[in-house]
Amino acid sequence: MALYVAREAASFGRAVAMPNTLPPVADAAGVAGYRRVLEAAVPRGLDFQPLMTFKLLPGMDAATVRACAAAGAIAGKYYPAGATTNAADGPRNPEEVAAALGAMEEAGLVLSIHGEAPDAPAFDREARFLDTVAAIMARWPRLRIALEHLSSAAAVDFVASGPERLAATITAHHLLFTADDFLGGGLNPHLFCKPIIKFAADRDALRKAAFSGSPKFFFGSDTAPHPRAAKESGSAPGGIYSAPTAISALAGLFERSDALPALEGFVAGFGARFYGLEPPRGTLRLKREPWRVPDEIDGAVPMCAGTVLDWRLA
Repeated sequence: MALYVAREAASFGRAVAMPNTLPPVADAAGVAGYRRVLEAAVPRGLDFQPLMTFKLLPGMDAATVRACAAAGAIAGKYYPAGATTNAADGPRNPEEVAAALGAMEEAGLVLSIHGEAPDAPAFDREARFLDTVAAIMARWPRLRIALEHLSSAAAVDFVASGPERLAATITAHHLLFTADDFLGGGLNPHLFCKPIIKFAADRDALRKAAFSGSPKFFFGSDTAPHPRAAKESGSAPGGIYSAPTAISALAGLFERSDALPALEGFVAGFGARFYGLEPPRGTLRLKREPWRVPDEIDGAVPMCAGTVLDWRLA
């Protein structure tokens, strides 16, 4: 934990901490306890704030949601049952968490969604889940929704055409890679994530959204470190360790695409605005200096391992 928090704090002043831990962060005590663990791991001299969430579980009542909000949670996370890591206990449909969603709407909390239909084919899961998102929006018309880690052109179009209360995060790895990088020359388990990295047309749609300057699209790292041995085992867990390289990789991508002026809003401004947070304080300095990403960092294989990035943290 100390290594991963230190790596996050080196690039980001704050981060949304997801609640799909074992056991899950699903009540006020869990929110407070997880915050204490994260804050204790912040290196001395670094200003880093973990932003807390709770996991929506079937049958969760309004009182639990209100208690989580009082404990400092800014969002609740919807993981469809079986959709991703530690999601077996998630709701099978929105009705199973209806009381919680109503309480979140009343409290002004953001609903963060891992938007995949687990029973659909792997490359179609995100698109298949959009009808469920539309149903949630219709039933709770004041609920703010962040559709996490977009991976498809269909999801980009859905968010772009939705109301202001619907926004989305986009990861560095979904902006950088396609299924060919993951599967083309040989299986690369270190690029296996959920939702799965898709095709060039999807990546191009994501890039267009990220470069557009629209406040509906902002960065979410979805950094998910796993030990190298676990990723290179017979059943690799989903997740990409992007924290050590995401900002450097994004700076290079935005520069090559003549979109460098859009980077600050995408990374630092739009997300804070959507969550109702104060604008980011301070600055992060980047240096245009090529460096080779190590094959392993903190016991995990980082995003872009073994490649040369044009920008580094100064």
